[in-house]
Amino acid sequence: MLIKRREFLRVTSLLSLSTLIDSTIAGGLAKTERMPALFIGHGSPLNAIAENQHTLAWRSLASKVTSPIAILAISAHWQSRNGSFLTSNPQQQIIYDMYGFPEALYDVKYPVKGFPGFKQEMLSEGLQQGIGTTVDWGLDHGTWSVLVHMYPEADIPVVQLSINADLSPMQHLNLAKEISALRNRGVLILGSGNLVHNLRLRKQEATAFDWAEEFDQIIARKVLQGNFDDVANYQSLGQLASLAHPTNEHFLPLLYVLGVA
Repeated sequence: MLIKRREFLRVTSLLSLSTLIDSTIAGGLAKTERMPALFIGHGSPLNAIAENQHTLAWRSLASKVTSPIAILAISAHWQSRNGSFLTSNPQQQIIYDMYGFPEALYDVKYPVKGFPGFKQEMLSEGLQQGIGTTVDWGLDHGTWSVLVHMYPEADIPVVQLSINADLSPMQHLNLAKEISALRNRGVLILGSGNLVHNLRLRKQEATAFDWAEEFDQIIARKVLQGNFDDVANYQSLGQLASLAHPTNEHFLPLLYVLGVA
């Protein structure tokens, strides 16, 4: 039996705090009910300007949870070396890190605030591993193409955490565990990638490859069973894993969502 994708997303509700965002950030994050951790398959950059089943689902998902105080995003499109890094821009810059698309896509604006003091919040909530900060990055399309639908008013501060390419999948999972308590401080954790990502073998028709469906179902089942270590060890699936993810950057955001679960 196929597992429905909506079963794959686990969300919890939060009392409304959206009117307190600015004052709360100025004085540090307040304790709240536990916020959601969401993994979104962002798909094509064109979803940013599309109204389809995916973007409508993102919008609906956001409407089912109360506005967070801040959003911590982990996108497949920001990899780093020699450490993990956190954006510390007071005002986030939007990065158009895609090429050859219609001009309308590059006209999209998402004028959202950053959260310069977010690293201190992470340290206060249990972060042990060293994380650097940078103002040389902003929000890439893995983040803003989703948020422009989920929170179109751009009124919730967003911070993005890089994917340290020097870490193993299990190390990414363990890093995420250290920041799980942020969910109790009004922070929504957003992982943006894809369960299957192989652009070389993509096809135009709507039907999926058998191997893609098999990998999707195996991972979804392990998530629903709570076998998160097995998910991190996805490469043990051999050729199936290699076909689904020739490179791992689109899979790793899922591990951050599972790590904070």
